[in-house]
Amino acid sequence: MDSLGKVKVVHTVIWAFFVACILSIPLFTALSRFRPAALFAAIVAVEVAVLLLNGMTCPLTDVAARHTADRRANFDIYLPEWLARHNKSIFGSLYVAAVLFLLARWASSR
Repeated sequence: MDSLGKVKVVHTVIWAFFVACILSIPLFTALSRFRPAALFAAIVAVEVAVLLLNGMTCPLTDVAARHTADRRANFDIYLPEWLARHNKSIFGSLYVAAVLFLLARWASSR
């Protein structure tokens, strides 16, 4: 596997981890398991901070860019192009909704 392929594999695995964290927040919240839900929310918040500090671009995108002139939305990750293009809006919205759900359920349980 070439260098770009390796970066894409790592990027895809990390992406899947963060998607799993985002999807876990409402699941744990629905079960009133607020600590794990908050932990997953915090993990994703760290990733959001990294993106903000890097101009809303994943640092691995910069690494992948060194290995190709391709700049399609999915040049740096093994995702369908439409999903790579809309990734931040889709999962950003899900994350915000999940955190709001967590906060609402936690507040109502007190």
